[in-house]
Amino acid sequence: MPPSSSDTKLEQGTDTTTTNVELAKLKSATKGFDYVFSNDIASAREVFEGNDDSFHLLGLGVCAFLEAALGMESAVMEDAATSLAAAEAGAKKQLKQAKSCSTTRFPPGLEWEILIADATVLSGLVHALSESYMGYIQCLYSLNSAHSKFTKLYRTVFPSGLEGHETPLRPHNRSSISLRSAPPTPRSASGGLFSRLTGSTFNSLTGGALSEPQTPKLILPDGPVEELIVAGTAFGYGLFNLVFSVLPKKVQRMVGFLGFKYDKKLALHALAVSAAKKDVHSVFAGLVLMTYQGLVLLMGGWQANEQRLLNEYRVIVDGLLSRYPTGALWILNRAKFIRMGRDPEGAIAILQDGLKPGRVHRFKQADMLLVFELAWTLLAQRRYEEAAEKFQEMKELNSWSHATYHFIAAGCYISLGKLDKAQTLIDEIPNLIAKKVAGKAPPTEVFIKKKLEFYKEKQRRRGGDETKYVECIKISPAEEISIFWNSHSRIHPSICKTHIEEWLKLTPPVTPPPTVSQSSPPTPPPQPQRTATSTSIRSTQSAPATVAVDNTDTVDLDTPDEVAIRSLLLGVNYRTIGDFDTARHYLNDAYSRVPSIKVSTWVAGMALFEMAVLELKEEDARDNATVNSSSSHENSEVESEPEVQVRVNGEPVVQSDASVASEDTKSRVSLGPERKEAWARTLKGAEEKLDQALAAATQTTDLSSRLDSRVTILRDEVMAKREMLGIVV
Repeated sequence: MPPSSSDTKLEQGTDTTTTNVELAKLKSATKGFDYVFSNDIASAREVFEGNDDSFHLLGLGVCAFLEAALGMESAVMEDAATSLAAAEAGAKKQLKQAKSCSTTRFPPGLEWEILIADATVLSGLVHALSESYMGYIQCLYSLNSAHSKFTKLYRTVFPSGLEGHETPLRPHNRSSISLRSAPPTPRSASGGLFSRLTGSTFNSLTGGALSEPQTPKLILPDGPVEELIVAGTAFGYGLFNLVFSVLPKKVQRMVGFLGFKYDKKLALHALAVSAAKKDVHSVFAGLVLMTYQGLVLLMGGWQANEQRLLNEYRVIVDGLLSRYPTGALWILNRAKFIRMGRDPEGAIAILQDGLKPGRVHRFKQADMLLVFELAWTLLAQRRYEEAAEKFQEMKELNSWSHATYHFIAAGCYISLGKLDKAQTLIDEIPNLIAKKVAGKAPPTEVFIKKKLEFYKEKQRRRGGDETKYVECIKISPAEEISIFWNSHSRIHPSICKTHIEEWLKLTPPVTPPPTVSQSSPPTPPPQPQRTATSTSIRSTQSAPATVAVDNTDTVDLDTPDEVAIRSLLLGVNYRTIGDFDTARHYLNDAYSRVPSIKVSTWVAGMALFEMAVLELKEEDARDNATVNSSSSHENSEVESEPEVQVRVNGEPVVQSDASVASEDTKSRVSLGPERKEAWARTLKGAEEKLDQALAAATQTTDLSSRLDSRVTILRDEVMAKREMLGIVV
């Protein structure tokens, strides 16, 4: 029997009432998230705790997740897991109660599926925060349940793919959908989250859509729930794929075994689609994109198109900072962008301004990130006293590895010659190192424990006072651990030269590097015979950078470990100033000493990784030389006042700021067959070295998961460059 007209009107009235209540809850949740993004998480919690619906429960879960992710505190991680589980349970309950009649253009209840998927993926990411292989595996286990959800949501919401959906960036060309291929266009920063709740119309981005779908369709303005569904699906699907793409290679193999498939290019595109919206997911999509871009710029070592990546970073940072000028997360990313653009003093000024007492400071974990970034930037600038103070301040802001903060601060004081202060900090580390994250020691603490025993053994061997073993530390622990953070890759040449001068003064002395570059990749040296009592340094035929010394002589560096680390640091810093020949010499030397290394086994993989970066940068320098030569007749100022003197195969190559930054000029210069072949060889050689680096970094190698992730990032950049040049493997 068909329903009567009165029944239909009653049902419509009920649907309208339900929709209005739902919109009111969305609007309330919007206010809470506005507080989060404006650095006032305390007020956000008050808003979220005022309701028990799924939107507000998820808000509480997000607050806890951000505190856990940013603060790396085990107690907060547990709180995040609890809150996210409650949000997921609430959304499942709402999904069951969803009416058969939808008020959007999508199937009924899809918004609740979005919330369920959000809670699931965030719960999985909590496990990954430990940076351990077990944490990554637990993350995969959690995300396994979300795989089918994201696939189903994506196919439902985007049946024809992402074509025609706008992003914050203009398309590079009509056929490209790659985020990495698009030059920047600022988008409007007006309006707040869920701005459609007030009935405002959809504002198109200035850059227009990407490419036209094969069957043109009119995309009508979305309502608030539809906006949530579109932005949420794009965000979740993009995040899901991006997380898998940057997991360490060993974990990725398990991903393939479980049947997961991911597409990083599609992931970045999906996140860009979400970032163009005004729903709360758009802000998180922007945050994920900035985090990824910052990761590639800092940890990758080399980028296929650095200037375009910086431009994309700037567009998103500027848009979010204009919406939330007091938000520490956006101030942080603004400073990171400035630092990646090689203006560290400008970054320091931004960070210090963001930490001023007059600012809103009700999001401790976000403020902590400002302090952490400031500490690393000060360290990179050799402002050791200030850096040490900031690293020690970190102990007051979170409970993550206080031992690591002490270790780095002690290294700063060693660089300043304040050995008593350094020894005091180091003496406190054994007690601090008992602190755990999620029941496991952070990878940095495993590294630190080995280093402390190494230093103590050195002091005993030299007959020194064992209570003052910092006296035997000649390479600053702060500079050594900076290798893992790639801090030496974007510092000013003058700072590099100061580092180099200090390390070259250490004994045993180094021999002059060869005048002609060794272009072939380093061959693994033969395994020498080891004895328990022998600590002499054996010269190797591949790159003899130091002279052999007698163990009875008191030299600064009396172990192969230390000599190899010095060579590694010299290689990285010579590469940063553009002296590629000398850089190669020292990187080869570091790798040649691997068989004699007893403790610092991480040097093998890191030396190979840095060699791959060197060869890629060297090829870039050759391209820059071609650009300079082609444009010299049009603009003689391109080669004036060079900042860096580069040597390639023993010959000087001028590399100026203009040549480095002028991606537009470079893109207009088509590569000839010889240059294309050269790039093909270099890219292949880089991949081979990355394979060797992964093979050298086992699970017992210090901070191996960090190197694994860096290799993954750089490998993706190699693939991107190959695609840009049209090189087919």
